[in-house]
Amino acid sequence: MGERRRKHWGWGYEDEQPGPDALRAAAAGLADHLGFGEREPEPPVALADVVLAPPRLATPYAQDPWSRAAHAQGRSYLDVVRGLRGEFPHPPDGVAFPATEDELRAVLDWCGERAVAVVPFGGGTSVVGGVDAIAGPGHAGVVTVNLRALDRVLEVDPVSRAARIQAGATGPGLEGQLGEHGLTLRFYPQSFELSTLGGWIATRAGGHFATGPTHIDDLVESVRALTAGGDVWESRRLPGSGAGPSPDRMLLGSEGTLAVITEAWVRVRPRPEQRRSASVTFPDFAAGIDALRDVVQAGLTPANCRLLEPEEARLTLAGDGSRALLVLGFEEVVEPADRAFALCRAHGGEVSEGRGGGSGAWREAFLRAPYLRDTFAAMGVLSETFETAITWERAPAFVAEVKAAAAAALGEGIVTCRITHAYRDGAAPYFTVLGPVRRGEEAERWGRVKAAASEAILAAGGTITHHHAVGRDHRPYYDRQRPEPFVRALRAAKAELDPRALLNPGVLFDAR
Repeated sequence: MGERRRKHWGWGYEDEQPGPDALRAAAAGLADHLGFGEREPEPPVALADVVLAPPRLATPYAQDPWSRAAHAQGRSYLDVVRGLRGEFPHPPDGVAFPATEDELRAVLDWCGERAVAVVPFGGGTSVVGGVDAIAGPGHAGVVTVNLRALDRVLEVDPVSRAARIQAGATGPGLEGQLGEHGLTLRFYPQSFELSTLGGWIATRAGGHFATGPTHIDDLVESVRALTAGGDVWESRRLPGSGAGPSPDRMLLGSEGTLAVITEAWVRVRPRPEQRRSASVTFPDFAAGIDALRDVVQAGLTPANCRLLEPEEARLTLAGDGSRALLVLGFEEVVEPADRAFALCRAHGGEVSEGRGGGSGAWREAFLRAPYLRDTFAAMGVLSETFETAITWERAPAFVAEVKAAAAAALGEGIVTCRITHAYRDGAAPYFTVLGPVRRGEEAERWGRVKAAASEAILAAGGTITHHHAVGRDHRPYYDRQRPEPFVRALRAAKAELDPRALLNPGVLFDAR
């Protein structure tokens, strides 16, 4: 299509893939910093050398190697490891790129007539197995649907501060268009560069603003989607409503199982002109948690309040590992900053105002992390993150228990924690796991750590996911977390809207 192409196996674009010398230098630097990892990285298998299973049926949609490989799976650690080696166990039989809602309806009709499963792809940035092109029982194959051509801001309402945006718009794409009006959605997940509005809504994504409107739920005014049968599901634009269960809420977090989202009205705001930020260090993580709780419960609502334990600060080059670090920032309304700084000092915090120092290093690490995972996979380093949420009174013990479980399963390596989001009643701990792994043993080692951490999270009362979605990886634990009557209601809705269970089978719940 004459456009910049995404890597078929890892994060980013083809023209961003480092050459052998640059990759070797990066691996050596990371191995020195971590204390483990191979200095001679494994080269990725070129697309020309990838062997894909042949399509199970002829389709009018793209069946070239790049389209099928690039849309076969998401970008989790195991996805990257497999893709690095040219392994794509479930390539779609075709990839559709509809440019209009009518073209999407035609794709759904074509698949419905032939019992072909449909996987909405979004930006393909799922890290939980949410877009794997796996057919369900009785399906003749899989067509993956990429809505990247539906990428426009269609309408802006400056009075109510809302915008109607197509589902395929990426973060940079929609922000660029909103910027022409002096507006912003103010939603920045770590996958911002590549992920899409439709994907954010379908997975109940969370942005990196740590308080206030931070989940996409908070920013959605109404949603439009097509069911498997081509019916339009569109809610009324309203600031709020008490009229029964929300039609938007059924689509938020539905992960492509009930309908394909095509556009949404979302709440926007003027671009902020005022900012204040600081790096605050604490003698330990517990003191930082107490200070963060006081700041949030005082109603000061910082835009950013990432709390890194000492080892997490060292790993991200934001500290030397001796003190916990709180990255604290305010936007638009910056007057509460002084009170927040005072509360931090009351808990032993040392405040350094400005965007440099530890906070600047952390921001660079945050943006670089998805790209580093490709290098970690190539140099034999297991790299995984998982996130959850827990109320304040349980948070210290919860973090300790989950870290201990993950570390015991990992063996050699590092397990760290940071707090990414804060609420009046609790916080979202986010864990990073890094460890050496022998080539060929990645799946078994990852499975041990994932299972141990997930079991510890459920046992201690946390949620299996705060903003990464459910997908296939979290399904066994989500099944145990949700109430049984609720899943029966979901299955009933699925049976009515998608009786042949064509939409994203196996994700979120089993239709039959």
